[in-house]
Amino acid sequence: MEESMISRCRELLMLEERDPNGYSPLVLAYMGDAIYELVIRTKVVNRGNTQVNKLHKRTAGLVKAQTQANLYMLLEEELTEEELAVYKRGRNAKSATMAKNATMKDYRMATGFEALMGWLYLSGRLERLTELVSHGLKKMGEL
Repeated sequence: MEESMISRCRELLMLEERDPNGYSPLVLAYMGDAIYELVIRTKVVNRGNTQVNKLHKRTAGLVKAQTQANLYMLLEEELTEEELAVYKRGRNAKSATMAKNATMKDYRMATGFEALMGWLYLSGRLERLTELVSHGLKKMGEL
């Protein structure tokens, strides 16, 4: 059986295993923001060697709140009940900040999407995470 990325990180960093359901939705979103951007950067770089500013612009367009909200809407019907519950926890969490250049609706939906990404990663479900991202991007006509 293939070892999950989070399991390998825990082992290398000597971290204890924790139940991802025990984290607040904003902590899940914090982690999800990082892992989602890593997946997007990986997909963008995989398209070929190019100037870093072009990579940055392409990535920025795919990680902004509006794009994440759109991805969620495209994937909503494919989510399990458990995944949908995690998304809703993130979407409904009260945050002290708001993304610039995003509506409150998009920002909350993006926070829910990031919470789902963080939860999937911390649950060791990287395959499901990448499946959802890849499928959503394909539906959007991206990457």
